[in-house]
Amino acid sequence: MDKPTQSHQEPPERSVKLDQHDSVRDHVHQQLSSEVERLERRIETLRLTNAPHAAIMISAYERMIDRKKGFLQAWNLNHNRAY
Repeated sequence: MDKPTQSHQEPPERSVKLDQHDSVRDHVHQQLSSEVERLERRIETLRLTNAPHAAIMISAYERMIDRKKGFLQAWNLNHNRAY
């Protein structure tokens, strides 16, 4: 028995821009803010320890924080909000 052939059509392109939805923007802001807070706590913990590579780790965490805050600022996700 022959099966009917199906034409493989591409789905229509979506014109949805996720960065324009408040729920997505809020989720991204919340996620990045919590990551920044965790990194800041790690830095404070490292400053209290006498680990041999603490300075390197602190520097790396500070760069990560700067990049995350820069992303929030570039996408206007940081207005009137605390980190």
